[in-house]
Amino acid sequence: MTTAACAVVERLEAAWRRSDLIFSLLAPEALRERPIALRHPFVFYVGHLPAFGWNQIGRATLGRPSLGPELDDLFERGIDPLSENDPAAKRAPAWPELGEILAYRDRVRAALRDMADEVADARIYDVVIEHELMHHETLLYMIQRLDRAKRRRPEGVPAPVAGGPRDARAPVRVPEGDATLGADFDRAPFGWDNEFPEHRVRVAAFEVDARPVTNARFREFVDAGGYANRALWSEEGWAAKEAYGLRRPLFWTDGATAVRTLFDDVPFATAENWPVTVSWIEANAYARWRGARLLTEPEYHRAAFGMPDGGRRAHPWGDEPPAPRRANVDFAHWSPTPAGTRPEGASAFGVEDLVGDGWEWTGTPFAPFPGFRAWVASYPGYSADFFDGKHFVLLGGSFATAKDLVRRSFRNWFQPNYPFVFAKFRCARSL
Repeated sequence: MTTAACAVVERLEAAWRRSDLIFSLLAPEALRERPIALRHPFVFYVGHLPAFGWNQIGRATLGRPSLGPELDDLFERGIDPLSENDPAAKRAPAWPELGEILAYRDRVRAALRDMADEVADARIYDVVIEHELMHHETLLYMIQRLDRAKRRRPEGVPAPVAGGPRDARAPVRVPEGDATLGADFDRAPFGWDNEFPEHRVRVAAFEVDARPVTNARFREFVDAGGYANRALWSEEGWAAKEAYGLRRPLFWTDGATAVRTLFDDVPFATAENWPVTVSWIEANAYARWRGARLLTEPEYHRAAFGMPDGGRRAHPWGDEPPAPRRANVDFAHWSPTPAGTRPEGASAFGVEDLVGDGWEWTGTPFAPFPGFRAWVASYPGYSADFFDGKHFVLLGGSFATAKDLVRRSFRNWFQPNYPFVFAKFRCARSL
């Protein structure tokens, strides 16, 4: 096996180890549970991850005969329903027995190892690896909705971090200038189709919160009746809030005296300075209450990666790779940590916590960049299926985002009423 193929296999196996660890967090009886009706049960993902790998490489790239035709099709794709009443959310196939799925998984894994030398363009392996890494977050926010008795705490998980600065810093003024969005396909080692091409956008001067909104700050909005003030919500946002029965953030529990994490419901006092985790509709309502708005995608790029001299950085802190002292990503912690405790992660303009703890909501609908091309021939709908005006861009990364995905051009997206994702926000104002 070539050196390049060995490197690919090492990355595959690292992703599989983390997948296996995450599934081990579930009690056996929880595998067929569906804690979020807008997602399939856990057992689907046991089969979906290998099926995706096989369908991309074994079937589409190399034209190999199937290792399980009915499983290739059954586990091919997940769902993204608009509500629990959407027919897609009510779909409930007869999932195979776990032993059959695991045997299929093991056949696929062995084949993907063996075929690494045969694939000319390693980017298709990146498609498979990053797809697996992205689903780790899906699985974790599903696990967080389970009854605590059905979740297992792995060894070595740090205790929830309390503390952090109580006083908010003054907003940061970012001067007018260019933001560079996207990436150059020929120069980037890898990127999804929605990340291309690279282009520059002129951004007017704006003011932005130096830190994301915390649980303590968001509680002021809740206590002021923000969830009952219809003037702060769009018609669609109000309807979604009522459908979910939201009266406070979904992750707040026990009458807002605690905040739910993957393994504990921690006292609110411990988590008060963590970035609050909310849906887009809640973030937007809070921003309106503050007489502000959410950052746009170009403004985020300007604040995070721009420099006063007109240059740009690979990350807010510079060109060095992510590290725990700069950003809470890649499972350094299995929960958010206090905002404002990583000054080394600040951008050139002094904006903090732009990467890590939670994905950052923007006010920009998910759409193609000028010159967009669906370059993954075997997966043309990866992005294009969601260019519908019903999803918003998130940037940066959460505590559960793999370091491979922490890059300037990476774009995430979710529906505005989806309250489960690990997502934070901050407020901005035009000048």
